[in-house]
Amino acid sequence: QVQVVESGGGLVQAGGSLRLSCAASTTIFRINNMGWYRQAPGKQRVLVALISSAGLTDYAESVKGRFAISRDNAKNTVYLQLNSLKPEDTAVYYCNAQVATGRSSETSYWGQGTQVTVSS
Repeated sequence: QVQVVESGGGLVQAGGSLRLSCAASTTIFRINNMGWYRQAPGKQRVLVALISSAGLTDYAESVKGRFAISRDNAKNTVYLQLNSLKPEDTAVYYCNAQVATGRSSETSYWGQGTQVTVSS
């Protein structure tokens, strides 16, 4: 079993910054893609940013140029730097880790979520 734990959410004014962290607890399995998703009240969970084990990144259009995802493979940790925050960025942010649990299979693990609230 792999545990995924996020931290770093909070309340910030519009234009401010936050840094989210997420650690996946495994010393056995290889972690492939790691990503951040968010879910606003009454809306579906959507992808915010994704990073491969090689460091390739992908972002939702709404956060390009404002958010930056990075990871430390040695620590199985992924970060999300949130800059120039807007009220519409308010959501619960979830970390996801795609873990190679078999020769050709992956298991998806989710964190419990961390609240980000941006006031106007």
